[in-house]
Parts: sequence; C-alpha cells; structure tokens
Amino acid sequence: MNKKVRIAVLVSGGGTNLQALIDAQKKEILKSGKIELVISNNSNAFALKRAEENNIPFEIIDKKNFEERLKEILQSHKIELIVLAGFTAVLPDNFVKYYDKRIINIHPSLIPSFCGKGFYGIKVHQAALKKGVKITGATTHFVNEIIDGGEIIMQKAVEVYEDDTAEKLQKRVMEFAEWIILPKSVEKVCEDIIEKIKIK
Repeated sequence: MNKKVRIAVLVSGGGTNLQALIDAQKKEILKSGKIELVISNNSNAFALKRAEENNIPFEIIDKKNFEERLKEILQSHKIELIVLAGFTAVLPDNFVKYYDKRIINIHPSLIPSFCGKGFYGIKVHQAALKKGVKITGATTHFVNEIIDGGEIIMQKAVEVYEDDTAEKLQKRVMEFAEWIILPKSVEKVCEDIIEKIKIK
C-alpha cells in the first residue's frame, strides 16, 4: 500500500472547494493524499453535510482556545497537510510557523491583485469589476504570517466579460480556475511531502 498524505480541509461555508477535492479524490486526480478530516468554525456550514455524505469525519471548533484545540485535533488525526477551502478565520502566526509549508490556501484572484486584509469571497470579485480588469483568476499558495502573502503554488486566469456581475464572475472563477488548480496543487504538494519522506 502506497503512502498517502493525511489531509485536513478547513471550511466555513458551502464547501464547493471541498467538493472539488472530494471529486478529484474519486477520479484519482488527487491520489497522493487522502482527506481524513474536515474542520469548520461554523456549525451551520453546508460543507459539513458534504463531509458527512462522503463518510469523512468532521470537527467543529469555536473561538475559545481556537489554536490549542485546532492543533490537538490535527495531531490526534495525524494530519500532515492542511487545506484552507473557504475558511474565514485567520490562523495565528505561531500555528502557521509550526505548520510551515504544510498549509495551502486558495484565493479567488491572481495574487498580488485583490488580496490581503479584507479581500475574501464576493468582495474580491466586486473589487476586480470596480477596477475594470479584463483578466482575473485564482491562486493557490502556501500560508505564512502575511495574509495571502505565502509562496504561490499555481495560478489560472479567467476572462472578465463586460456584462459580468460579481456573482457571475465568482461562479466562473470557481468553475474554471479554483476547482481545477486546488486539487492539482494539493496533489503536487502531497507528492513533494512523500518525496521528502523517502529521502529521509
């Protein structure tokens, strides 16, 4: 049995990116890692239903003792890679340093455009339309202490149309960028982790 990297996906809302990862796992696009756990800071997140339907264990954590509890859960499940898929809480600096190059985030723009503090969800697409950009997209990156400041893993561009609303643009970026590069990025990082373990 080949080694698979144990993955935890952190979610706060609908879980469309979680679904993209689950689908990629079924199609073996994601084959070097396995989603072992879903964690949410929102007990009403629809993403938890997606986890349940796919027999993936899930945990709900609140703001109280957030960092300690999160670390505890991850360690008890022997998690090796953390994927932020629409997770709205900012992870503490100490936590990020502890899991250096082991946390991936997906951001709905081509970083360094429309990123950093205050840029998340639909706000990113509203800002892109306001600026009048002709090309936008999505970026996967490692998480460090700077919001959206970590090393870029992959990017994919998406065209902006003249009649776009923020909602239309958000849907296109998800479908033609986020759902494609997130599974590929997770697979790439899992491959790298396995390679490093072999070298050791």
